[in-house]
Amino acid sequence: MNLSSLLGNLNYGTILLLMLIESTVIPFPSEVVVAPAAYHAAAGYQNVFLVVLFATIGADLGAAINYAAAYYLGRPIIYSFVRSKWGKLCLINEEKVQKSEKYFDDHGVVATLTGRLLPVIRQLISVPAGLAKMNFWKFLLYTTIGAGIWNAVLAVLGWYLHSIVPESQLEDKINEYSEYIKIVILVVFVIIVGYFAIRAVLKKERKQTS
Repeated sequence: MNLSSLLGNLNYGTILLLMLIESTVIPFPSEVVVAPAAYHAAAGYQNVFLVVLFATIGADLGAAINYAAAYYLGRPIIYSFVRSKWGKLCLINEEKVQKSEKYFDDHGVVATLTGRLLPVIRQLISVPAGLAKMNFWKFLLYTTIGAGIWNAVLAVLGWYLHSIVPESQLEDKINEYSEYIKIVILVVFVIIVGYFAIRAVLKKERKQTS
């Protein structure tokens, strides 16, 4: 993908659309949307807060599509799609869906929040949420928080890169900083999981003492 041409044509509508696509089963890296858009915003062409807002709305819409498909179609049809040539074209397979289901089973409904921060899981975590018929509004809340954190991290990266690299070097720098992004996301992930784990323990202790 030519990042320079993408950067020149990004607006709030295309940010929303591309992030919607990224959150469905169609693979599309959010790094090449939000970070360049924030880079553009740092130059004064857009508002960085609106970049994060529209990116998050797009992520919510894409996740809602996956959730609704899984909720109403059920596991047999979802897995039939995954095994089909269309599933292969979307670069998904049975193993990836099973991995997302296991992650959801292991972490419960909070997986829809933390899963948005993890590669591969991020695009597919809404599928097991739909299969489990998780409450939609709780699903949407956790998805919004997780997607918002992820988009904010990418926006900070894009804004920062504007101060140190010219546009011609942006694509290389995004690739270079992707490892740092993973570290930041891992730290955020640990903090979130720790918070919910502590809250669950305290809640259990309160029940035992009441």
